[in-house]
Amino acid sequence: MSDSDPLAIPITGTLDLHTFRPGDAKELVAEYLAACRERGILQVRIIHGKGTGTLLRTIRSLLSRLPEVTSFRTAGEDGGGWGATIVTLRPASASSPGKPDEIDDEG
Repeated sequence: MSDSDPLAIPITGTLDLHTFRPGDAKELVAEYLAACRERGILQVRIIHGKGTGTLLRTIRSLLSRLPEVTSFRTAGEDGGGWGATIVTLRPASASSPGKPDEIDDEG
């Protein structure tokens, strides 16, 4: 298998970005969310890690622009805390109005 071969990712509702290059994250997340939505998985946990927060900001910026995302928030402590983001998706049959809500969970 070469580096250019696609990697099969199980569509389970949890995407761990630790094994991927940061430059691949935007495309990967968008495709993964679309695949979850097609399968009726409407709550997805994206594990981006804690680190410096760069990947967190990149992912949240992307989520704020995706019409299929209704909201996103920091995971609870048992789900990774600020090292993971919980995304709620609009059902595939629903229209896609407006911008997603970011739930203020910092306070």
